[in-house]
Amino acid sequence: MELVDFNPRPRGLNPTLGELLQWVGDAQSPDITPHDHVLELGYGCTSGSSSYPFVLSFTDLTYSVEVQRKMTLVPACFKRKPNTAEVKLGMNNNSTNPNTKVLLNGISGEAREGEIMAVLGASGSGKSTLIDALADRIAKDSLKGSITLNGEALDSRLLKVISAYVMQDDLLFPMLTVEETLMFSAEFRLPRRLSKSKKKARVQALIDQLGLRNAAKTVIGDEGHRGVSGGERRRVSIGIDIIHDPIVLFLDEPTSGLDSTSAYMVVKVLQRIAQSGSIVVMSIHQPSYRILSLMDRLIFLSHGQTVYSGSPANLPVFFGEFGHPIPETENRTEFALDLIRELEETPGGTKNLVEFNKSWQITMDEQKQRENQNNLINSNCKPRLSLKDAISASISRGKLVSGAPNDSNLSSSVPTFANPSWIEIAVISKRSLTNSRRLPELFGIRLGAILVTGIILATMFWHLDDSPKGIQERLGFFAFAMSTTFYTCAEAIPVFLQERYIFMRETAYNAYRRSSYVLAHSIISIPSLAFLSIVFAATTFWAVGLAGGLHGFLFFFFTTFAAFWAGSSFVTFLSGVVTHVMLGYTVVVAVLAYFVLFSGFFISRDRIPPYWLWFHYISLVKYPYEGVLQNELDDPIKCFVRGTQMFDNSPIEAFPVAMKLKLLKSMSTTLGVNITASTCVTTGMDILKQQGITELSKWNCLWITIAWGFFFRILFYFALLLGSKNKRR
Repeated sequence: MELVDFNPRPRGLNPTLGELLQWVGDAQSPDITPHDHVLELGYGCTSGSSSYPFVLSFTDLTYSVEVQRKMTLVPACFKRKPNTAEVKLGMNNNSTNPNTKVLLNGISGEAREGEIMAVLGASGSGKSTLIDALADRIAKDSLKGSITLNGEALDSRLLKVISAYVMQDDLLFPMLTVEETLMFSAEFRLPRRLSKSKKKARVQALIDQLGLRNAAKTVIGDEGHRGVSGGERRRVSIGIDIIHDPIVLFLDEPTSGLDSTSAYMVVKVLQRIAQSGSIVVMSIHQPSYRILSLMDRLIFLSHGQTVYSGSPANLPVFFGEFGHPIPETENRTEFALDLIRELEETPGGTKNLVEFNKSWQITMDEQKQRENQNNLINSNCKPRLSLKDAISASISRGKLVSGAPNDSNLSSSVPTFANPSWIEIAVISKRSLTNSRRLPELFGIRLGAILVTGIILATMFWHLDDSPKGIQERLGFFAFAMSTTFYTCAEAIPVFLQERYIFMRETAYNAYRRSSYVLAHSIISIPSLAFLSIVFAATTFWAVGLAGGLHGFLFFFFTTFAAFWAGSSFVTFLSGVVTHVMLGYTVVVAVLAYFVLFSGFFISRDRIPPYWLWFHYISLVKYPYEGVLQNELDDPIKCFVRGTQMFDNSPIEAFPVAMKLKLLKSMSTTLGVNITASTCVTTGMDILKQQGITELSKWNCLWITIAWGFFFRILFYFALLLGSKNKRR
């Protein structure tokens, strides 16, 4: 290895990330000549003039899954015999267990820096499974074999930092522009020590590299909003994962669903990424002739086994020696895939092709070893860089700007995340607000629902009096009002469900912490919930004629806000557990109905059966309902039932007043207590006792409601932590 003007620190000391980034910034300065701080790598051991500092090798990768057998009541004599394809599939899987399906069977190969390695095969051949295996998206206990980078085993934490994975689907926020999408990705993946101007410069350079200059100011779009084209969306998806210039890039069928021109442009971008110093590994279904010319290595799979591994140039020789020469007028990959598909339908399957490939690989390996020995004799070969030195050298050339190892232990020295939590929270909040601001109808619909509900309640319960009927109407108003705050929170279900796979993609490679996501979404929900609460409280409190004045209004507002907070947190938690919008709505409506049933309105706590009493205490509606009731009725002076009013809601109510007064006089004589028409019989405290509201004060109800909100946010975090591992078992 030869260094040109590369001596930033004394020998033996490893450069820090800050110094490496400073060198990168200096190298981009117009005052510095292009050759300053350039690391030239040379290896006399290779047959070509170019060198490959990074080599991703994988050996004997094997992965199988258990298949549940379907129960059948058909007698054995009526069972059909397995067809040819099923016999062939069993032979290729080499599985002794009938309940096990082998998806990868002894796959070996290597991918080099500066090259594109493509994995080809029919649907179900194992393309995506191999990409997932190389990208550490399969549990270590399930995957057999070894994966190394420069001969050293790859730790999961290290691989997350130096690599990126582009999913087959374009998972993007629809209302952000191309430039905003890439800029937010830069805020996540690039470290804080990089200035805002350098991050913007990186984004602008990436836009040019991806060929998105004309679409930079265009929103991504979705079914209801016109945006960029399909090919541009795919390039944006690639861009957000390569913003930090990773060393290894994995892509699962990046050309799927694109026309030939868009697909070629995408692969052309991938070629430029590879030539900038990255390893590109991708799966592809059936590349065109032009796309094939951009690829350096091919691996053909058939039912989890390798049927060809080598360069595209060797395809004619390989199949010619196998006895099926490729006509000059045909596309090489199309011919190979068609032949493999034909062989899969034969009784022997692709067994002969698999065995021929093994012998072919042995011959090619022996030939390569002889060439390497000749190079050793004819050149002064220098040892290959260790993984640590290769990563440091790559960073010095401007790659992998999200982090760098600075001690001998790679796993412990690589920073897990590029930025501290508070920056992640700020960026997530800004992105969510930007996306939401361009969809004002979502908040507008919820505000409209709250406003309409408030107006209906205000006009329905207009200026309630202090009679026994007024008490019953107050109880109904409070029960409906508090339950409404929870039901209107159901609109939060699609919010995370729409972002779920974006979240999984971003957190899979440590763009940000899961805790930062939970905190950010909790923080940005508070202003909107507070606004909805003040609108609802202002619309109903004075119109209904509730008691307490300004202090009563403020408590009613805070209780409404706490109910919105608890309901929003509960729905957010459910959205992290369920995976379908309709299922989420069904669960939310059902559970909230149970909460209302056990809140104490329909049946008081003292009358609830003992075996259901636990549900009463976990009801989210119970605590705000009891809180606002106490806020209304805890005045010991205020009277709600006087004298003859005790006969209301009974058959005696229709009797003349004189008859009621005689009854009061008779009751006074019997009880020894003077009861007149103006005597207070029932106060607000008596009503609270009748409702079984005696255990908690109104302030305790408020704090418990708020605590429920925090509790469900914590559960949401653990749901994300356990449910977004993004790995196959």
